[in-house]
Amino acid sequence: MIVIGDERTVPERDAVDFEQTAQGPRVFGRQNIGRGQNIQSAQGDIPRAADGRRHEIEAGWQVFLPHVIRRHIAHRDLLGRLFCIRVRLPFGPLIYEDIPMVAIPELPRKAIRLCFAGLMAVTLAACDAAPGGSLGNLINPNRAVPVALLIPQSSASEGALAQSLENAARLAVADLGDIEVELMVYDTGGTPAGAAGAAERAISDGADIILGPLGAGTASAAGNVAAARGVNVLAFSNNPAIAGGNVFILGNTFQTSADRLTRYAAAQGKGNIFVVHADDPAEIQGRDAIQRAISANGASLAGTGSFPLSQQGIIDSITGLSADIRSSGANSVFLTSNAGGALPFLADLLPENGIDIETTQILGLQRLDVPSSALSLKGLQGAWFTVPSPVRSAQFSQRYAAVYGSSPSAISSLAYDGVAAIGALIQQGRPDALTTAGLTQGAGFNGAYGPFRLFPNGTNERSLAVAEVQDNRVVVIDAAPVGFGGVGF
Repeated sequence: MIVIGDERTVPERDAVDFEQTAQGPRVFGRQNIGRGQNIQSAQGDIPRAADGRRHEIEAGWQVFLPHVIRRHIAHRDLLGRLFCIRVRLPFGPLIYEDIPMVAIPELPRKAIRLCFAGLMAVTLAACDAAPGGSLGNLINPNRAVPVALLIPQSSASEGALAQSLENAARLAVADLGDIEVELMVYDTGGTPAGAAGAAERAISDGADIILGPLGAGTASAAGNVAAARGVNVLAFSNNPAIAGGNVFILGNTFQTSADRLTRYAAAQGKGNIFVVHADDPAEIQGRDAIQRAISANGASLAGTGSFPLSQQGIIDSITGLSADIRSSGANSVFLTSNAGGALPFLADLLPENGIDIETTQILGLQRLDVPSSALSLKGLQGAWFTVPSPVRSAQFSQRYAAVYGSSPSAISSLAYDGVAAIGALIQQGRPDALTTAGLTQGAGFNGAYGPFRLFPNGTNERSLAVAEVQDNRVVVIDAAPVGFGGVGF
C-alpha cells in the first residue's frame, strides 16, 4: 500500500486532465500481467548539427542535384542505399538533408539526359515514404535523426510550460546515450496558425517526426501540414477527436482511465455501474468512454444520468438522479466531473439524497486529488480513481529538479515520453522506425511515469495505478503494472 502526499494542481488541457523514471528509454518486451496487475493507463545547448563528413565522388563522375528534389527522404531498399546519400546543402539552415544523388559517367549530354530522367524516376520511387500504406518518413538509423519540438515559447500564458516541455525533452535526449537525436525547437506562439507555420518550417528543415505542439487546436493544425508531407506527429494533447492518420496523442485519455478503473471495479464485485455526467461535451465524451469500458471489461451498465453544468442545474437534478441510482441496483457510481467543476457538489449532495457511500462505490474518471483540497470532501472518502505510478512520478520529478533546479510541470513528462519512444525505435535500427507501423508496435515504451503504447487510431494506453481516498489522503490500492502483456494488452 502506497500513500501519496499532496499533489500539485494540474491545469486542465483539452477534454481531460493531462497527467503523466528515468530508467532509460526503451521499447518494452512482452510481459504477462498476473492477477491484480491490470493495465490501463530547456535550457541547454542549441540543437546539434549532424556530422560534417563529406561524401567524395570518384574522379570522372558527375553529380546532379536538382533543386526540385530537395526533400528529406530515407533509405528504403537497395536503390535507396545506392542512390540516396546524405549531403550538406550549401544554403539554408545548418542542417543535413537526404537528397537523391546520382553519379553518372561522362557521356554525351543527350545520353546523360535520357539516362538521368529514367534513373531519377526509379530513384524517387525507391526513396519515397514508407511502404504498405504506413505513414511517416523512413530514416537512416545510423545517423542523427532530426526531431522537431513544437512548443509555445512566445505565448504569454504558456511560455513557462513550453520551457518545461523543452527541458524534459532534452533530459530524454541525454538519457538516450549513444542513440543520436537532433532536437530542433520551433515556436508555435500557442496558436493554430503559428503551429502550422512551425510544422512547415520544421519539415522543410528536414524533421523526420514532430513532437508537439501543445493542445488540440494547434496539434490539429500542425498535423494537417505534416500529413501533406508524410510526417507523423506526437502531440501534447489528450483529445481523441484529433487523433488518427498521422497524429498520435500522448496525453492520458478518458478511455485509458475508464478501462483501468472499470476492470478493477468488476474484479472487486463492484461492476454494476451507474454513470453520472454533466451535459457538457467533455463529460459526454467521458460517459461514452465509460460505456465502452463497461462493455469491454466484464462489467454491466446499471444506467446513466445527466445534469446541466451549473450549480442550479445540479441542485435541480440531484433528487431525480439519486432516485434513479437507488432504483437501478447499481453498486458503483462513476462520476465524470472534476474538482474544478461539479464534483464537489455531487460529493456533498449524493450522500444527502440517499446514496450510501459505504455500500455504493464511488469511481472518479478524473483526478480526485487535484486540487488536494478535494480530498477532504466527505462524499469522496473511499472513492477510487487512477493515478500514474507514484514511485515513477517521484523519480522523474527528482531527476528533473536535479538538472534544472525546479519542479517539472504536470505535463512535461509527455515531452520526455515522446523522445524516449523515438529513441527506443531508432535503437532497433530499422528504416521504418518512425512510420505508423513502428510507432504502434505492441510492446510499448518506457516513459517517465511508466509504460505506454500508441494505437493505430492515434490514441494511447498508459500503465496506471488505482488509488483510494482514505482519511483525506491518496492511498494506492492496486499498483501500476510494469509492462504490457496478455489479451488486450
